[in-house]
Amino acid sequence: MIFRPSFVRAALAACLVAAAGTSFAHGDVTPQPVDTKGLPALGDAWRVENPFRGNADAARIGASAYGGNCAACHGLEAVSGGITPDLRKLDGECASLADAAKKAACVKELDGYYINIVRKGKQRNGTFKMFPFEGKLNQEAMWAIKTYLETRREKPL
Repeated sequence: MIFRPSFVRAALAACLVAAAGTSFAHGDVTPQPVDTKGLPALGDAWRVENPFRGNADAARIGASAYGGNCAACHGLEAVSGGITPDLRKLDGECASLADAAKKAACVKELDGYYINIVRKGKQRNGTFKMFPFEGKLNQEAMWAIKTYLETRREKPL
């Protein structure tokens, strides 16, 4: 079978269009504003532990903030499609700890890990795997998102 150059060009163009469509599948990832007026102000010093843990208002605000800023990559309701981390599992290793002090230390350590990644992003081999949100979202919004994620845990603490 002989392929004509025009057929090859058309087939190549169709493949490029399809590939471009999948590369933009995550849509607009421009940070969306988060109204945190209903939450206590946290000031300029960055917390290393979630100050809103168990706060229903923070979880509600965090759910909206997650939908506008995180769901495009991490999945609706924090259910990953498999490419990015499933954020329901973020504190999962702490759930299996029986000792209350060790569990609390584990959660605090993972809070620090979370806020560091959200603030500064995550890079591998010089490319961002997650972009930094510091300067785009305030501390209250970041912790509200973490509070929401705690309501979505795969393994409750």
